[in-house]
Amino acid sequence: MRRLIINADDFGLTSGVNRAIVEAHGHGVVTSTTLMANAPAFSEAVQLAEASPRLGVGCHVVLVDGAPVLNPSQVPSLVQSRSQDGVQFRDGLGTFFLRAFCRRLRSDEIEAEVTAQIRRIQAAGLSVSHLDTHKHTHMLPQVLGPLLRAATICGIKALRNPFDLIQITQLASRPVLWKRWLEVGVLRGLAGRFRRAVKEAGMLTPDGTLGIVATGALDAQLFRAIVERLPEGTWEFVCHPGYNDAQLQGVRTRLKESRMRELRVLTLPATREVLAAGGIALISYRDLV
Repeated sequence: MRRLIINADDFGLTSGVNRAIVEAHGHGVVTSTTLMANAPAFSEAVQLAEASPRLGVGCHVVLVDGAPVLNPSQVPSLVQSRSQDGVQFRDGLGTFFLRAFCRRLRSDEIEAEVTAQIRRIQAAGLSVSHLDTHKHTHMLPQVLGPLLRAATICGIKALRNPFDLIQITQLASRPVLWKRWLEVGVLRGLAGRFRRAVKEAGMLTPDGTLGIVATGALDAQLFRAIVERLPEGTWEFVCHPGYNDAQLQGVRTRLKESRMRELRVLTLPATREVLAAGGIALISYRDLV
């Protein structure tokens, strides 16, 4: 049996992203989304989620490229001072990963900030189905441990398995993605440790994830190439639909035009047809739990 969760990240980022995610759910194949508790369009996203009861909503934990929910004085190891934007998380994965490996990120601060982000969504009246992280920072054991503790505190039972299943043969016609495949592959050695930690915490996670390497380059052909080779089991496909409007133009993200391409892929009748032809059942994290 093959089951697939199609999760749209960045719910709450902008109004255009919110609208696209709801469209990709109502008129496409998206079954689940993850909400950014510290994002500008958070309140609107909550209203849209309430109007879409079949859409599973998790928490998209942000520890880089944004602002903390907690007072910055409570999480000093996670933030930096920036004159224009106030106190923010540090930008980019490189700095974050380096600080994690050098043990300069405090575990108790990560746990407190993750808990605060989950609680903000729960306080808005939404049931949080699962957790994942912006830029997949919970690949790192230094983040995974406190994140699992926060999940237990908040009653969350599932989280994303952030290790991408995609094979280099599926990218044969996309040499632009080979570098990203290699970069993600460097961290695949952490997959076993991830599974053990999740099991010890009594949590649930899919067998793996699709779409991480393809982020920014997804089109109908690549989607088909990925899902046609989907093994038996339960998997998650990560996507980022959105409208490239003026609000998104003001956001620091490399994903702009690509969000509209993904929205088209996710709402094409042919996309649903390829899933049906492969006998792939669409589920959400609610079904997993």
